[in-house]
Amino acid sequence: MGDEPILSVRNLRTHFRTDAGTVRAVDGVSFDVRRGETVCVVGESGSGKTVASESITRLIPIPPGEIVEGEVVFDGVDLASLSDREIREYRGGRIGHVFQNPQGALHPMHTVGRQIVEAIRLHRDAGKREARERAIDLLDRVGIPDAAARFDNYPHEFSGGMKQRVVIAVALACDPDLLIADEPTTALDVTIQAQILRLLRDLQEEFGMSVLLITHDLGVVAEIADRVVVMYAGKVMERGTVYEVLENPSHPYTLALLDCLPGSGGAMRPLGGSLPDPRDPPSGCRFHPRCPHAVEECETGDQPAMGAAESPDHEISCVYYHEGYDETAIRERRAAKVDGDVGRADGNVGRADGGDGR
Repeated sequence: MGDEPILSVRNLRTHFRTDAGTVRAVDGVSFDVRRGETVCVVGESGSGKTVASESITRLIPIPPGEIVEGEVVFDGVDLASLSDREIREYRGGRIGHVFQNPQGALHPMHTVGRQIVEAIRLHRDAGKREARERAIDLLDRVGIPDAAARFDNYPHEFSGGMKQRVVIAVALACDPDLLIADEPTTALDVTIQAQILRLLRDLQEEFGMSVLLITHDLGVVAEIADRVVVMYAGKVMERGTVYEVLENPSHPYTLALLDCLPGSGGAMRPLGGSLPDPRDPPSGCRFHPRCPHAVEECETGDQPAMGAAESPDHEISCVYYHEGYDETAIRERRAAKVDGDVGRADGNVGRADGGDGR
């Protein structure tokens, strides 16, 4: 795994113009995906994870959606500046997508084999026979039994887990350098979820690709991630290695997410309140209306800049880590409020991943 990012997202802002106002779905998001690694973007439903991932290859509907600012640099090329024709060369080619709903991602009137062949021929100089052989090989690699015979089956003839495997085969059709997987296990039962995660890990190693995984499941994060990006209300709250974020959670929102995991005796501490209206987000830190540790500084100005925790690769958007404040005083105020929660959070991580998740 190299240190050089294959994908660098910088200050990405994706808004939707509606009759009721402008929805700031993604509002200044930055993160990297390095070559050969898995980055998980985690947060509640509505936090902007999917919009951020679909903005990378401009899958958002335009209008009402619009990328109003930011850079999306993939292997040295700013995708945000490309024309519609140019972006299609990357979308489905060097960047594959696995969508949350496999039923909706597959055309019900075409066989699964035809849909994989179409993806291959769209981005490769391949004849029908070569494309068919490639498609059958992919179906076999993703675990479809008797792949040659099932090449001519329609999506409705597959179970939910098998359909998701077909969607993965379509995404891998052109040997992508980056695979974006949006909640690929949400609609599946626990046993099938584990199979799909294992499949993604094996295919990543085989193809040598990077993976950007969108999820709200911290158990999935612990199982598969190298690094984690925690999003809330269109902003990044915390980012770092999976060990740093899960074993040393520092933003109150990350702590709150971990508290939603079962504790001793199966007890959980639900996160109260709800996400703010994306048309009119609160000033200051967007989490402060729900944060039990908020102080006056959290409610004014803009979202705090990312500040480093104990490790330079572990960053938090919180006044307690802002360089402009008296670090000693702020950390003491934070410690007095959150020390009682940290032990519970650390224990939940152990239950989620049995350790550091690797």
